Amino acid sequence: MSDSTGTAFRVAEKFLSINGEGLCAGKPAAFIRFTGCNLRCSYCDTRWANDHDCPYEILTIGDIVGYVKFTHAHCVTLTGGEPLLREGIPELCAALMHEDGLRTEIETNGSVSIAELAELRKSGKGELSFTLDYKLPSSGMEKYMLTDNYRYLEKTDSVKFVCGSRDDLKRAAEIIAEYSLDKRCSTIFSPVFGRTEPKDIVDFMIENELMDSRFQLQIHKFVWAPEMRGV
Repeated sequence: MSDSTGTAFRVAEKFLSINGEGLCAGKPAAFIRFTGCNLRCSYCDTRWANDHDCPYEILTIGDIVGYVKFTHAHCVTLTGGEPLLREGIPELCAALMHEDGLRTEIETNGSVSIAELAELRKSGKGELSFTLDYKLPSSGMEKYMLTDNYRYLEKTDSVKFVCGSRDDLKRAAEIIAEYSLDKRCSTIFSPVFGRTEPKDIVDFMIENELMDSRFQLQIHKFVWAPEMRGV
């Protein structure tokens, strides 16, 4: 398997499903999950994809574009692990953006710069959006957050706050206010699955007048078993 770039990726899984979260939640999408991550969040639900012995297949840019075209999906989600750690991601995104009618979404943990990829949007060729996590205190990874990324965000992007405690909710509200995220992009509140009561998050949003934020559950964990892969 080779293409003109010679770039190859370790892909833990690829599948067609619905987007479980983000601005395209509920829409069918092709998923490409890369191996490896630089963070170890306390509640990570894809830790298996970060292990050194995680099974994977080697796919080139041509392989990935071909698979996405085969699915007929109008959206492709690059996820992980942490996709922005993989060499060749800008070239992959550029190739996907040249496919007519395809929206490319990158799910990133918020610790890696999106500057180079943000430049791709200036070409005006194709759609590219970011869903950045902000890792809150209960994740144990907040110190790694790269808030410089926020200057590159647009209305088609989102910052997601996965909340595991009341302190997490308070911190999320502080970050939204400090960086005026509600003016830059969409902001999403989501519970740590099985740890946080959804009602508590909704109550907090209303009490604190977070009227431009969204509450969201991980849809795929209600359609299928929470631990199921490939969905």
